[in-house]
Amino acid sequence: MIHLPTLKQLRHFAALADTRNFGRAAAASNVTQSTLSASIQELEAILDAPLVDRTKRKVVFTPLGERVLARARALLADAEELAREAQAARAPLTGELRLGVIPTVSPFLLPRVLPRLRRAYPKLKLFLIEDQTARLIAKLGDGALDCALIALPYAAANIESRSLGEDRFRLVVPKGHALAKSKTVKPAAARAETLLLLEDGHCLKDHALSACGLSAPRARDAFGATSLFTLVQMVDNGLGVTLLPDLAIDAGLLKGTALAAVPVDGAPSRELALVWRKGTARAPEFRLLADALAPDSRIAPARV
Repeated sequence: MIHLPTLKQLRHFAALADTRNFGRAAAASNVTQSTLSASIQELEAILDAPLVDRTKRKVVFTPLGERVLARARALLADAEELAREAQAARAPLTGELRLGVIPTVSPFLLPRVLPRLRRAYPKLKLFLIEDQTARLIAKLGDGALDCALIALPYAAANIESRSLGEDRFRLVVPKGHALAKSKTVKPAAARAETLLLLEDGHCLKDHALSACGLSAPRARDAFGATSLFTLVQMVDNGLGVTLLPDLAIDAGLLKGTALAAVPVDGAPSRELALVWRKGTARAPEFRLLADALAPDSRIAPARV
């Protein structure tokens, strides 16, 4: 008969991997250090192999330990999802839910929709994690997140999505700029300008360039802002122009500036969407969440 590890042992093992310190792992697990150490030793005895090299200065996982860790995280994620599926079957959108959100959406959408979400689902305990898309997708894959609010298109395997609508781009220029009083501008108009964008890693940069049929800015013009707030300040100081989504503009991002937002011909846009792991039984619950998070009519319905 094969002896199997317990979820508690795997949880302690994952905590040790997260902290690389027995004391901190014990504190994170709400157990004593001796209890956590014994749990790891029991896991090694069950598997009949060393998983951790213990030294006075640091904790180093053996090659087998790293492989076991990956399996342990997957098993823990499956066990958590099993419990959450049972909870969702009793009452959807109750209890804890871990939602990832990209930073070009979070401060502009959530203040508008969270009050409505709390009214509709008062027993939902929402934990928000703001990060760039690539890291959110990775956290979805390893079970650290239940779902994520991102912008499409984004190439990722094994995810399903529900659209929240399309978020159109506008060209943002100083009010004294020659294009400021235009009813619309052609995408090519940005090519003649110093185009300021977010730094690499923010999908909004790629979406803005792709939507307007533009290539990356010339090296001498390149500037990578860390946030849309910084980007707006740069444009307001006359250092160039930028492309911003309606979601941020309608939330008041340009308030207090001397900037104008001009519509772009063809209404180029990005698609806001809630994504989750493909095949999860919680998909109906996440569709309910997407409907509750959908912004108002200022965001266009997604094109079919």
